[in-house]
Amino acid sequence: MSVVNRKRSIDLFVQLAGINSPSFKERDLAEFIADILRAEGCEVRFQDYAESFNLIAYKKGAISSRQPIMLSAHLDTIEPTEGIVVDVNENSVRSVGPTVLGADDKSAVAQIIEAVRMLNEQNVQHGDIEMVFTSAEEVGLIGAKNLDCSMLKSRHALVLDSGGRVGKAVVSAPTHYTYKMIVKGRSAHAGIEPEKGINAITAAAKIISSLPDGRIDSETTANIGAISGGTATNVVPKEVVIRAEMRSRNADTLDGLKKRVFDSAKSVAASCGVEIEITGQEDYTAFNISSNDPFLKYIETVFKSSGIELEPASTGGGSDANIFNKNSIKAINISNGMQNVHSNEEFILIDDLCKGAEIVFCAVKNFEAA
Repeated sequence: MSVVNRKRSIDLFVQLAGINSPSFKERDLAEFIADILRAEGCEVRFQDYAESFNLIAYKKGAISSRQPIMLSAHLDTIEPTEGIVVDVNENSVRSVGPTVLGADDKSAVAQIIEAVRMLNEQNVQHGDIEMVFTSAEEVGLIGAKNLDCSMLKSRHALVLDSGGRVGKAVVSAPTHYTYKMIVKGRSAHAGIEPEKGINAITAAAKIISSLPDGRIDSETTANIGAISGGTATNVVPKEVVIRAEMRSRNADTLDGLKKRVFDSAKSVAASCGVEIEITGQEDYTAFNISSNDPFLKYIETVFKSSGIELEPASTGGGSDANIFNKNSIKAINISNGMQNVHSNEEFILIDDLCKGAEIVFCAVKNFEAA
């Protein structure tokens, strides 16, 4: 088994973590990555879209008979990261102070780059490799949604964007549906003639209390996320806006939940004498990868070659893998070792940082077709 350069991997990750890259402000980080990959013989392109860009890199392989494989990570981090202080000890890399570390998803970027460096150093013969670094993942998979997939030849992808120890592979993720309900009552002076008003807040409270919420079943959740309305204590509120979501890995269950929620909301609104407008959209689509899928079986052998048992996992969250699968690229989201993400206690074990790079290296080294 090829050995990852431990010091180089740590140094690179610390450098990446030190470059501030909140959503839609990833340019400095992307230019840093692009320079490294060009130095490693990769062709690099920026694909611009209205709000930002995606970074796409291509490493030509010597074995033309092999199918290409895609590696993906996202460039942006949640905030705060300004003035990040990183602590490196014998076992881990951690954030110090009020900021996140940014291992979500810069540890993945470091692992991909280290794998490319290993391929070059060892003169490994491999097929073509495509690398996609998306922007604005943290605010709704925006970069992936705007990715020009016609630029890509790969039909199989490893997405490195799952938390926990290296070994987990997300094989099932939900459809995410968000919706907005506008409840319209009638305003009036609350002290002089409240009888002339219809309180939209009271009606909205009754609507919300009628709706399923939280864990619906093992594959499905629902959440009322935000509510706003009213203008002053002396005015019967005329309008309330409710923002909510539902998720499920089962399409039929999700359709049934939508009907249940919307029918209930309309019925309660009618009983309260208010109008209600409901609009919604599917933010990303579920994917489910069979346990017998050839690509998953291949990834399982890669893990075994590194002494790791693959742990198939289902999730209630989304990732760029949802978008790639919808675009006919079989994408498996594997753990890159980050832990306590989206908090100032975020960290990654150095063993996982290096093990993740080893997994990527082995995956691209031996990939033919699945």
